[in-house]
Amino acid sequence: MPDFWEDRVRTALGAFRDGTDDLGFDGPRVVVDVDPKDWHEAVRACRDEVGCDFFDWLSAVDEGPAAPATEDGPPGPIRFRIIAHLWSVSERRGVLLRALLTEGAVGSVVDLYLGADWHERETHEMFGVDFPGHPDLQPLLLAPEFEGHPLRKDFILASRVVKPWPGAKEPGEGHGTVRKRAPKRPPGVPEDWIQPVDGPNGAPGATTTPVDPSGSTAPADVPDPGPADAPKATPDPRLRRPDAS
Repeated sequence: MPDFWEDRVRTALGAFRDGTDDLGFDGPRVVVDVDPKDWHEAVRACRDEVGCDFFDWLSAVDEGPAAPATEDGPPGPIRFRIIAHLWSVSERRGVLLRALLTEGAVGSVVDLYLGADWHERETHEMFGVDFPGHPDLQPLLLAPEFEGHPLRKDFILASRVVKPWPGAKEPGEGHGTVRKRAPKRPPGVPEDWIQPVDGPNGAPGATTTPVDPSGSTAPADVPDPGPADAPKATPDPRLRRPDAS
């Protein structure tokens, strides 16, 4: 990393640093952590003082709760790390700007980079992070009736329980056989959200039924694809290519 670029970034963003670490590096990019309340002004400094004339992307990472749950209380608030990649076309160097949020909101930078418009909309849609000052945080990718923010770690992946995924069944699963091992809870589904029910021949725990904490139950009946060793259809020889062996 050339010294001039590091020095330029350090000078421009020194007042906005969150004080946790020194500058980091990722190839031709300087990685800088700033205080969330200074997010907008830090982005402005990258544009006007550092010379980042190209907005590449903006997104978020769910870092989980600030503190785990204990017997005395629930977990702390969810933390989100907002990340923006800004680039200088002439210098071919960039800045990876980051801010760790505990409030779930950070100022919009659409007034600085118009390209941030749909990036902030997508981040709001997928993580629930608000961007005060954004002109219109309307849904970008999901249907209007969709509820929740699917890239958050606390989002329940109900489809992993109720959707009939393709492929062979687990050993001893279904088709009148006795289950040989209990099913594993799919990733993304809380332990208290599923309950065992009787399966074929009364085998306990042969399937699981999603149970919403509010009391509603999602359907668990799925079509049976048939035994894994069922005979497969024979291709019509008339459709074979002449050069096929």
